[in-house]
Amino acid sequence: MAKGQLQVEVVYALPQRQELVRLTLPEGSTLQAAVEASGLLEKYPEIDLKQNKFGIFAKLSKLDTPLRDRDRVEIYRPLIADPKEVRKQRAAEGKVMKKGAAEAGETA
Repeated sequence: MAKGQLQVEVVYALPQRQELVRLTLPEGSTLQAAVEASGLLEKYPEIDLKQNKFGIFAKLSKLDTPLRDRDRVEIYRPLIADPKEVRKQRAAEGKVMKKGAAEAGETA
């Protein structure tokens, strides 16, 4: 790798697969520059820089965050359902989450 260059990955997880794009960018590039250079905005028009959330190695990050060599930029999809609300509904309906065999009192 040439001096002044960064190697980064940009990933977008879909329900059935994950898109991963490896890029070489100039030093000082931002998260937004990596997303734009990845080509994923054109391939997946549902990605919106103003609506989607983004992160670097699972830590939420702003679009103007400067990247470091070997960073993994992640594009997050919006949640379909709020996990807390789903748990509340399940509790209200009297449903119990499954437990492991050891917790259910079974022995080996």
